[in-house]
Amino acid sequence: ADAEGRYACLQWIMFQMGGVGPMFGQYNHFAAYAPEKLPYAIERYTNEVKRLHRVLDKRLGQAPYLAGEAYSMADICTFPWVRNPDRRGIELSEYPNVKRWHDVIAARPAVQRGVQVLAEHQRRGPMTDAEKEQLFGKTQFTPR
Repeated sequence: ADAEGRYACLQWIMFQMGGVGPMFGQYNHFAAYAPEKLPYAIERYTNEVKRLHRVLDKRLGQAPYLAGEAYSMADICTFPWVRNPDRRGIELSEYPNVKRWHDVIAARPAVQRGVQVLAEHQRRGPMTDAEKEQLFGKTQFTPR
């Protein structure tokens, strides 16, 4: 890619790393994992997830992919967060450019294979106490 394309890609990767990942992650934590439901936190991160969808929708109204005309690492690292909008109460029809982008990426054979691998290895049912301690950092870096 040319310098402009490279920096566009890096810009959108930073958007994912500094916005999408942390904010969607906070939403996931407070909506699905927190020991008690905190309406303020859930509302705050729901609003932030919607705001980030608006940013994505605006960008994807200007170009077919986040970094421009070609599929890039920016799309690859952002798509998993956007892949299951129903888990965050998001209706993709409210974000038509994101929906188009989502559907195009979801149709890619390699993405479909990756989703299948995830489905085969995804844990089902509630987490054990040991898994929660691992996930939330209590034992994450404990020597084994």
